[in-house]
Amino acid sequence: MLTPILKREQTTLKALKGASFAIDASIEIHQFLALVRKRDGTLFTDRQGRVTSHLIGLLTRTSRLIADFDMKPVFVFDGRPNPLKRGTLEMRREATKKAEIEYSDAVSKKDHAKAWSKAVMTGHLTGSILDDAKRLLMLMGIPWLEALEDAEAQASYMAAKGDVWAVGSKDYDCLLYGAPVLARYLTLTGREWLPAQRRSRPLIPELIKLSENLALLGISREQLVDLAILIGTDFNQGVKGIGPKKALKLVHEYGSIQQIPEEIRSKLTEDLNTVRQIFLKPRVLEKYNLRRSPPDRDGLVEFLSVERGFNRERVERLAKRLTRTRKSMDAGLGQWLN
Repeated sequence: MLTPILKREQTTLKALKGASFAIDASIEIHQFLALVRKRDGTLFTDRQGRVTSHLIGLLTRTSRLIADFDMKPVFVFDGRPNPLKRGTLEMRREATKKAEIEYSDAVSKKDHAKAWSKAVMTGHLTGSILDDAKRLLMLMGIPWLEALEDAEAQASYMAAKGDVWAVGSKDYDCLLYGAPVLARYLTLTGREWLPAQRRSRPLIPELIKLSENLALLGISREQLVDLAILIGTDFNQGVKGIGPKKALKLVHEYGSIQQIPEEIRSKLTEDLNTVRQIFLKPRVLEKYNLRRSPPDRDGLVEFLSVERGFNRERVERLAKRLTRTRKSMDAGLGQWLN
């Protein structure tokens, strides 16, 4: 939503070598469910039909960041959603249901291109998918934690506190929560599918620095939150016809939402101050453990190879990568399965 007014700095994984990140786990896993698929658009599964696409993604991408670039990721999972977010979550569920129907229709008509475009929109996080992801991260020796509410809020708090250098997420909300640096497209290299345009685009890692952008925009973080509320957030509907540039102009002219003319302000939620505080004073865990541990080689083999049918040799080679042997591993996504 803020793309037109933010300065984004393209970078490379090499330039980020050795950095630490709090990664929004849900967004990351959603991306894997969207892109780590078979040629017909269906998800990878094990012999029992359990989804493994997210495990393949976490396994290959995260091990590369650690072994090749010495990065230090921490994964943050969403907690219980704030009640004000229910509307947004319901819209997402409806969009998923619609995509599932359209996918089935396209398959029956043998429209493979449309089927793929709809398939990538049908992935949704289940309890078993999240549990599997947490188990894999633990076996890889990668710390993770569950936020009280939004993962973006917790990750941003950790970055602002200095426990990690940046937040790894696609979501600009991290800036509203106070993340000093937002790293986008960090752990998912390759391409991103754009459902509305039925095409993909290349992903290039980029950094967005909060203080630099606030200075360039000539506003405070509080004003950035007001700007976002005018456009619309996960917790409120914005004002129709107001985009980033117009919202910025209004904030410059009036200073805050309270000073904006009533004809505009009356179109916003009555919970205006509540929404503002969600971003400025979010509910977060103030104490957490980011201790890293060596990968559990036997545990990885048991979970991935014995239980989920992954190629044993490749899993063992991955364990070596995680212990800094830095051996190259020529493995395509599908090749992780026997």
